[in-house]
Amino acid sequence: MFFGPPPKDLIELQGVYSLPLIGLSILIACFASYTALAMNERAQKNSFLHHNFWLTLASIAMGFGIWSMHFVGMSAFSLPVSMHYDRLLTIISIFPAMLTSFLAFYIANRPKKILWLNIIAGVVMGLGISTMHYVGMAAMKMDASYVYDKWLFTASIIIAISVSFVALFIFSALQRYMENRFIQFLAAIIMGLAVSSMHYTGMMAISFYVVSDYTYNSMMNHEFELSFLVITVAGGMAILLSLLLLSTLVDRYVNYRANYYDTLTRLPNRRHFERRLANSSAKQTLAIWHIHDMERVNRENGYLFGDEVLQHVADLMIALKSPQTDLYRIKGNRFAFLGRGQEREIAFQTAMEKIAQTLRQPITYQDKEIILPAVCAWLPVSQQNESSKIYSDVLAVLNSPSLQYKFEIIPYDPNIHTYTFDREIARDVERAMVEEELYLVYQPKVNGKTYEVIGVETLLRWQHPTYGMLSPAVFIPILEEYDQMLDVTDWVIERTCRQIVEWRKDGRSFGQVSINIPGQYVTSTRLLKVLKQTVTNYDLEPRLLELEITETSFVKSIEEAMRAVSIIRQDGFSVALDDFGMGVSSLSYLKKLPISTLKIDKSFLEEVPAFEKDSSIIQAIIALGSSLDLSIVFEGVETEEQAQFLSSTCEQPIIQGYYFAKPMIASELIEWRQNFRL
Repeated sequence: MFFGPPPKDLIELQGVYSLPLIGLSILIACFASYTALAMNERAQKNSFLHHNFWLTLASIAMGFGIWSMHFVGMSAFSLPVSMHYDRLLTIISIFPAMLTSFLAFYIANRPKKILWLNIIAGVVMGLGISTMHYVGMAAMKMDASYVYDKWLFTASIIIAISVSFVALFIFSALQRYMENRFIQFLAAIIMGLAVSSMHYTGMMAISFYVVSDYTYNSMMNHEFELSFLVITVAGGMAILLSLLLLSTLVDRYVNYRANYYDTLTRLPNRRHFERRLANSSAKQTLAIWHIHDMERVNRENGYLFGDEVLQHVADLMIALKSPQTDLYRIKGNRFAFLGRGQEREIAFQTAMEKIAQTLRQPITYQDKEIILPAVCAWLPVSQQNESSKIYSDVLAVLNSPSLQYKFEIIPYDPNIHTYTFDREIARDVERAMVEEELYLVYQPKVNGKTYEVIGVETLLRWQHPTYGMLSPAVFIPILEEYDQMLDVTDWVIERTCRQIVEWRKDGRSFGQVSINIPGQYVTSTRLLKVLKQTVTNYDLEPRLLELEITETSFVKSIEEAMRAVSIIRQDGFSVALDDFGMGVSSLSYLKKLPISTLKIDKSFLEEVPAFEKDSSIIQAIIALGSSLDLSIVFEGVETEEQAQFLSSTCEQPIIQGYYFAKPMIASELIEWRQNFRL
């Protein structure tokens, strides 16, 4: 009975609380909140599992915590009457708490930190707590009647909403500090108090009545079914602890699979391979198969087709390898075979010969016949001097300038396959990505008239452990020569998107972020797939990224490049033509290129405004870009005279160069922005 006056001829009962059980109920609520927030924190991290998976676990933990707290709190309240619970309603009462917890966490985790979103999340969470409480109360079946005081009933709901809002606001506002245990404990305590305060305010709102001639039984002062209390507490705590343990184990397992296994072939990856080499002191036979020209297959038939072909090759190698050999996919088109023991060397070589013989035959897939040029480099145990060098020795074979992809099995020869500086750089780049030797810096692009920061360009740097700071002019040509710039570009795209998300969490924006794309990558179907997958993973809009391509990207096949750029533009990404004027001599294609920005090479600005001819060329380029409705970015602006000339000549000049700022790491960029005054 809700809100009505006390029934006549009935006597109001006065209950008694157990303080230890009250404390236990609050502890359960806080522990459940901490578990839920810890799981929600994992939802913010880049994970193989979708973030909604972690939100679901967080919601289950929170829902069970609210549910367990309620029934422990009910058990803390004693009345001298007979009672039991409707089991169906008891079970149903848990679902509102779980559902609203999910909605509240989902809303609070939105990238934009807006107050009204936190208010909505607080209302949703508060209503979920309240609904669970009053459905749970309806599950009570007893000899007594009860009514609610409408003011306290309303107050209990308002308290649940208010305290939930405070907890979620702290959680949202301080989300970037959630790895700090103190902040987690603080948010968990406030959330636990939201659940507890609502419950005990709701209990204050209820009055129990029995008929005047009711026969009391002192044996019923049992705090509402001790057995149910034990089951509730044990079950609720067991579930919470199990969820916490499960999420930790799943996290570790997923991280292990993501870090040490290839997602396409499910074979151990390069990191797994290198760890195996590092942890083994025994001599091992090593062979690496290099499958050549996969970019052509992808370009002509599509990336999905190329993946299926690689999977077919992996299955073939798994079937033909010897039982004592482990197989790894150490690169997109490279497979490593690692065997042990000199006595198995003949079987190992026989397996490699079978693979070579099989690869010589065309691969038939989707009614298409494909021949994949390939070569195998290997190092028998009998020819090894140092076990720690077997990988570099085999790579020396694959990096040999005389290498041909004619299905040969080529043993390492120290007289032929020597390592040069270029090969060492090419060898080290994957380690550099993993160990953070490679890192990104950002150079701002500023409107020359309004001084507004309209974007940044992402640039690559390498702090090599042996050679120190390497210039991009040194290592990028080497990586391009050894066909490794595509992997590095994928890494740059992923790290750039991760950084944009970090800036968003901190409430910062630096506008559109530019990424340099190698010429040979522009026409690859792989590029668009990587871009779309990465922005999806990080929940970013494609318009936030601008791809900088050079004119040399169009030299080999301008029609193919224009089609690729058109598709990229259709998917929402911006495209800038970098180093304009340095590549294609004819301007006839410029009007056809589906680009959004022209970037003027710094060589055009070196003598501006001192030399009239250089100034005239810049004015002509500005007029050309304006007529095509293109944004114009001037690179390498270093002096005030250059900046003033561009501001007076161009309607909306975008200036990039040391005049405003050098390339900076993310923390330096933030500090620069704080000190930069419009």
